[in-house]
Amino acid sequence: MTIELGILGAHVPSICHRENVPDFQQKMVAQMDELAGTIKDLKPDAIVLVSCHWISTFHHYVDASPVHKGVLTAFECPDIISDVSYHYPGDQELGEALVMAGKHARLPVIAVNDPTYVWDYGTVVPLRYFVPNEDIPVVNLSITMAASLDETFKWGQEIGKVLNASDKRIVFVFSGALAHNLVRGRHHMPTISEQALDKQFIDYLMNKDMESAREMLPQYARVAGVEGGGRHLAMMLGALEGDYKPSFLGYAQSSGSGNALMTFEPEKTKETV
Repeated sequence: MTIELGILGAHVPSICHRENVPDFQQKMVAQMDELAGTIKDLKPDAIVLVSCHWISTFHHYVDASPVHKGVLTAFECPDIISDVSYHYPGDQELGEALVMAGKHARLPVIAVNDPTYVWDYGTVVPLRYFVPNEDIPVVNLSITMAASLDETFKWGQEIGKVLNASDKRIVFVFSGALAHNLVRGRHHMPTISEQALDKQFIDYLMNKDMESAREMLPQYARVAGVEGGGRHLAMMLGALEGDYKPSFLGYAQSSGSGNALMTFEPEKTKETV
């Protein structure tokens, strides 16, 4: 099969609990609810998710645990996200296949299989919307600060090869913001300049000009403070090198960050009669 759906998604703390979602993020969560229906209809065998809040220093980590169970209180914002329980199945086989592919590519990739490991909110928050029944296996990926954007792109390519060669149907979620020079006050939009950079990057994606998006990414990440240094985007560009149809669903602010919601569907080849 192939990557049946790629999603560039948000994980802003204020959407963790529906009762706390501010007005300017209501449209975004409604669209995330719609995507939950899309994912359910696809009946994927697994969700692969890279989170900008699983920040590793030297190694690329793959959570290959057979079960993901825990209670999250976010150290960054325990007043907003606390005592949030989750319980998802994992896919150890798929996780280990990704690790093996990374090692074969001479990348420092390590499997994590530890029942005491607790997920970050960049993982938990989008999954609460996309997989509310907690019934789809999940493989979680870190972003690695010692890895350049080029290395992360290469890692994304290796991940894409494994997923596209698998007999499993996969949804790949890239959990992170675009512009991310944070300020106090979650109602604040990114600056005009940062919004312009976000728009240009989105335009490249919408026009399937992945080469220009990749060329833009390093300077864009520095100037706009793209979350995670843009590593989730580099991984996305690497993994989605095939012919994918992009859709732009929306954009919302959170404390000066720009949070885009986009999907990437594989173009279906028409069978000749």
